[in-house]
Amino acid sequence: MKETTDKTVRYTEIAASLREEVLAGRYGTDGRMPSEAQLVARFGVSRPTIAKALRLLSDEGLVERRAGSGSFVKKGGKSEASARGKWLAFLVPNLGNTEIFQMIGGEIGSLARMHEYGLIWGGSDHPPGAPRSPSMEQLCRQFIDRNVAGVFFAPYELLETADEANHEMAVMLRDAGIPVVLLDRDLTNFPHRSDFDLVGVDNFAGGYLMAEHLIKLGCRTIRFVARPRSASTVDARLAGVREALSRHNLPCDAGMLRIGVLEDPAFVRDLTTINLPDAYVCANDHTAAMLMQALQRAKVRLPEQVRVVGFDDVKFATLVTPPLTTIQQPCREIAQT
Repeated sequence: MKETTDKTVRYTEIAASLREEVLAGRYGTDGRMPSEAQLVARFGVSRPTIAKALRLLSDEGLVERRAGSGSFVKKGGKSEASARGKWLAFLVPNLGNTEIFQMIGGEIGSLARMHEYGLIWGGSDHPPGAPRSPSMEQLCRQFIDRNVAGVFFAPYELLETADEANHEMAVMLRDAGIPVVLLDRDLTNFPHRSDFDLVGVDNFAGGYLMAEHLIKLGCRTIRFVARPRSASTVDARLAGVREALSRHNLPCDAGMLRIGVLEDPAFVRDLTTINLPDAYVCANDHTAAMLMQALQRAKVRLPEQVRVVGFDDVKFATLVTPPLTTIQQPCREIAQT
């Protein structure tokens, strides 16, 4: 990776750059790495960002921190493991923006170390809707070159080219003889399944339970809000909501689905001022939090006038007022499966 002075650079990108240098043997026989101050100057980011990148490499078993001396390449163990194929890889687009995958990856890393495997983290930080980054394909080639024992892959979403990119990367790895386990979402549209192993929750049941919860609270008009080109998991949640509405003989027409981006003023205006429903079910907590803020700006009282629920149970779900009702993603159990 080239050096950068972009202050928005993610710690995962810095870790990827340093990881390549470590594996290439750049830091000589003593393994001494640049100081945190030197890395701050090199990458143009804050010291805590550098510390997070180094901690990630330490978790992977590549680097060790010595009190008063700095960071050093760890001798033996994991560097030798690389030659034996004792590496697993974690491939997640937008890794820096996906809290659940950071938690899942951390748990997978801990489990990998218990079995004397290292875990290589890989991801890109392009904004939603932007052209896909070639770095993801490059990461796949690096994983193949390093003879990783397997790849945990969370497929792209929110991109026009997502289906094509996901299929290309998964097949590239499989054709190289590398097992691929999909995390959270499939390569194909719900209700279809690809032939790759998948670990995730029952999103249909989650959508059903959330709608049933709202119906028991007296809600009769429920709408579902999602971004364009969302993952197949969102389609499954929507199907669950529709099933619950149908079973209770409640309206379930095309108008209950609202697709758009909450950065679009016209879309927000439609959600916050025109024929308000009793409740909104949102594809995830991020969408729910943004919608709650928009409703409050429009002077809509929550939950007296409208209820808003989400999905994931990420940390910021507890920071909004009133607290967000959400379905938890069991990140530890997903990693352990």
